Amino acid sequence: MLDRTDTALLAALQKNAHLTAQELGEALNLSASQAGRRRQRLEAEGYISGYTARLDPRKLGLSVQSFIQVHLNVHGPETSAGFARLARTRPEITSAWTMTGEADYLLRVFCEDLAALNRLIHEVLLPHEAVARVHSQIVMDQLKQDSPLPT
Repeated sequence: MLDRTDTALLAALQKNAHLTAQELGEALNLSASQAGRRRQRLEAEGYISGYTARLDPRKLGLSVQSFIQVHLNVHGPETSAGFARLARTRPEITSAWTMTGEADYLLRVFCEDLAALNRLIHEVLLPHEAVARVHSQIVMDQLKQDSPLPT
């Protein structure tokens, strides 16, 4: 069960995961040791699953972001596991979800250019034995950056 201090700590860490125990304590009106213990408890209980750095895709030469809906022609546990393995092995696929509705999967993809996106679709996704079709949408502009979860 989270109290107000826990949710405030989580919100602060989502904004800046580099905060020290001292800085967290100051922000939450706690001692550094109390803030550090709370953070450790939240990590141990799985509320905090890890810390990452956000990278700028354009600076890394990844100028095309796309969402790809994947429709399967065959459904079953082995097919799903096989497609999940494929999604996990491709570095261009940064997120993958199983979906309700018309599409079976939604993939978030970052590629160098349109040719790389085309290769991913035509040489990797469509040749998979379970894939019936894909529908890609290229991101023109991102209006809101990935943001912290509501706490």
